[in-house]
Amino acid sequence: MEIRQLEVRGYEEVYRAHDRRSGLLAFVAVHDTTLGPALGGCRMWHFSLEDDAVEDVLRLAKGMTYKSAVARTGLGGGKSVIVGDPRTQKTPDLFRAMGRFVHTLGGRYVAAEDVGTSVADMHNLRAETPHVSGLARDKGGSGDPSPFTAMGVFHGLRACVEEALGRTDLKGLTVAVQGLGNVGWDLARQLRDAGVKLIVSDVNETRVRQAEKELGAKVVSPADIYGVTCDVFSPCALGAVLNDRTIPQLQCKVVAGGANNQLAEDRHGEALLDRGILYAPDFVINAGGIINVAAEFAQGGYDEAATTQRVRNIYNAIKDILATSRKESIPTSEAAVVLAERILADARAKKGLPARDRALTGLER
Repeated sequence: MEIRQLEVRGYEEVYRAHDRRSGLLAFVAVHDTTLGPALGGCRMWHFSLEDDAVEDVLRLAKGMTYKSAVARTGLGGGKSVIVGDPRTQKTPDLFRAMGRFVHTLGGRYVAAEDVGTSVADMHNLRAETPHVSGLARDKGGSGDPSPFTAMGVFHGLRACVEEALGRTDLKGLTVAVQGLGNVGWDLARQLRDAGVKLIVSDVNETRVRQAEKELGAKVVSPADIYGVTCDVFSPCALGAVLNDRTIPQLQCKVVAGGANNQLAEDRHGEALLDRGILYAPDFVINAGGIINVAAEFAQGGYDEAATTQRVRNIYNAIKDILATSRKESIPTSEAAVVLAERILADARAKKGLPARDRALTGLER
């Protein structure tokens, strides 16, 4: 396996790995370990260009630092991506090779399930390294984190609806869910049970027809989901979906979803505020999965009841962010970053460490 370190300002470690025998091409980014080992999912996606994969892993790793900080997990932020089609290119050898790659970091990065990967894939990583979390319950892990992510999004969405619409219940509201993967589907189910009218989209035609039949959802195309009239738009697919092209199309009062890195650029938080749309910062509202996985590291082992209560508390975390946004007259996205940076700065000061430049820059070739 060929492993090469990439120098990226603002990141502790970034690596590229290529294993010819298994076909693995992957990247690991460790953004910040001030609070503990860098925990973050291992994503598999069919990137057209290597630079796209690098950009994705950098954005996601930084988001994980903030997510873990605000969620008080006692862990840092990192991420990994495998370049490939998860529908056609998965093999046990590929994930075992990924496990060997992860193992070279000596525990500074801990992998978990993510978009395009599964708990079963994590077991193949585990064959080569102990630095894997989110394993099946019968293997001593916390299991699939996606139901906890969906649970947190549901409760965070409730907090946003109270703030923006003055409603303490969701019955009769319309929510547009973009993406019906594990998180999106479970969120849609919870919303249906709460009496919400659903509008959904996904690139998987079978999935949307299933939602139409089982959840009573109205189906629209992926291109049309941004412009539907709804109370809440819930992005639950990939990142950077809130941008100069899509924000003007939105016909909602709230954006609250499970996707990571929803804002294409920081300034898009201001753009949503200017349009009178309340945005739930993604790394706060979607922290349920990382809270669940991090519970594996707790003294005494994993406790589902305690973890569930912490995930439900995302409702209060969102309320706190909204209060800070109002008080300081800043976008909610900025309020969340201010909180995360404050937590990290305090931790570094207590350890006697210098402040770090966290600016996300391109690769320094």
